[in-house]
Amino acid sequence: MKKIIGLVLLMLILISAASTNAINENYMHSIEGTWELESFYNYDGQQVIDTVPTTDGYRQVKMYYNGKIMWSRYVPVDKIGRFGYGTYSITDNQLIETIEYGDNEMMMAMDTLSIFTFELQLSDDKFSQISLDEEGNRTFSENYKRID
Repeated sequence: MKKIIGLVLLMLILISAASTNAINENYMHSIEGTWELESFYNYDGQQVIDTVPTTDGYRQVKMYYNGKIMWSRYVPVDKIGRFGYGTYSITDNQLIETIEYGDNEMMMAMDTLSIFTFELQLSDDKFSQISLDEEGNRTFSENYKRID
C-alpha cells in the first residue's frame, strides 16, 4: 500500500512539473498579443548604425492570436491607411508571416511576395523583426512594444 501511495505521489509531482514547464516555455516564446511599432533600425550587416523613431501621427499596430496576424498602418502625411491579414509562426529566432489578404497596395505586392521571413528578437514587452539580405546580413528592423 505504501508503494502504491508513493508511486501515485511521484506521478503527481512529475505531471505537475511537466505542465509547469510547458506553461513557462510557451510564455517565454509567445508573441501573442497587440504590439505597436516604435522605431526602425538600420544595420551595417550585423550592428545597428541608425535608429529612426516613428513620426508624429504615424501608427502601425500588429495583433497576433492563435496563429493569425492582422496589422494596420496609418501614415498621416499621405492620409493613407494600410492593412493586412494572414497567418504566422515563430521559432526561437524566426518569425514567418504569410499574408493572405490586404489593402490594394498589399494585394499588388502579394503577386510577387506573400511569405515574409524575419529574424526574431522577442522579450516579454518588446520584439524586433529583422530583415535579412540574400547573404543573411541584417538590413533593417521594425521594433515593437507590447500595448495590451
